[in-house]
Amino acid sequence: MSDRLIAGIGLRPGTSEAEIGACLDQALATAGLGDEPVSRFSTLAARSTEPGLLALALVRNAQIVAIADEALKGFEAACATRSTRIASLYGVGSVAEAAALAAAGPGGTLIQPRIATARVTCALARAGS
Repeated sequence: MSDRLIAGIGLRPGTSEAEIGACLDQALATAGLGDEPVSRFSTLAARSTEPGLLALALVRNAQIVAIADEALKGFEAACATRSTRIASLYGVGSVAEAAALAAAGPGGTLIQPRIATARVTCALARAGS
């Protein structure tokens, strides 16, 4: 499990599978990990049943991990980027980064800060040992 790649995903309601996939692919390419499989998609519990995310998880054979809003706050210090709007809503600078780290578990490492598009953010973390 120590080499598992996790994508933290922040998205607006109604975001399409294609939009989410494009942001994920951009994050993977930026990190130089274009061919590496992503084992888990981590997001806010309220977004974990979004049709676009469910469809992408099915196509990419990834598990969806729902993170409670309160659980994100513990990862504020580890976030590399900060959105004032997101911080006011969730108490953390980046939902994508905090969600990726939360799903990575103890010792998890942020390996790609969030990539943002109009409706999606994506960050990558590697699971701890």
